[in-house]
Amino acid sequence: MIAVAVAHVTQCPYCIQGHTRLAQRKGNSPEEIMEAIWVAAQMRAGGAYAHSTLALHSMKDTSPHSPP
Repeated sequence: MIAVAVAHVTQCPYCIQGHTRLAQRKGNSPEEIMEAIWVAAQMRAGGAYAHSTLALHSMKDTSPHSPP
């Protein structure tokens, strides 16, 4: 299941197919596989969200409306 999640983060189509098929053969349900995929998606999006503060601070620092 970790490999399924990592394959989605790295966005490798061959890895996604292979690891998903193996997870099914090992007895994982579609719901379990989708949960791993959703966790991977949250982790990937979480980084972008967390780092957005860098852009917000940069905009604040260069805004003509911000005090010196």
